[in-house]
Amino acid sequence: MPATTPEQCDILFGQAISAGDLEAALALYELGATFVSEPGHSVTGTDAIRGVLSGILAMKPTLNVEVPLAIQSGDTALNHSKWSLTGTRPDGSPVNTEGQGIEVVRRQPGGNWLFIIDIPSGLP
Repeated sequence: MPATTPEQCDILFGQAISAGDLEAALALYELGATFVSEPGHSVTGTDAIRGVLSGILAMKPTLNVEVPLAIQSGDTALNHSKWSLTGTRPDGSPVNTEGQGIEVVRRQPGGNWLFIIDIPSGLP
C-alpha cells in the first residue's frame, strides 16, 4: 500500500515491520534513500537499508508509530515520529525501547510519498 500522505510513510513502516514484511518496508524508501541506523552511522541505498531492516526484523518486533508533526513544503515534508518497539534479541532476551525520529519524505510523480532520509533516533 503506498503512502498517500507524508505521515503515512511512518505509519505504514510500523505496520510493515510489525508484520515482518521486509519488502513492504523497503518499498517506502527511494532507491537512494539514507537511513541513520545509529547516531554517527548511516547507510544509503536499498541494499544497505535492507541489511539494517533485516537485523530489526530478526527480533520479531512490534513497532508502534505516531506522527505528531509533519511539515510539508511542496513535494517534500519533514516528519517527527514517536515510536515504541518490543521484540526478542537473538539470545532470547526481551527488547523494549522507544524513541523519537526525524524523517524527510518526498512526493513521487505518481503522488505517493517515500522516505529520502530516515533517522529513527532523531540524532544524525
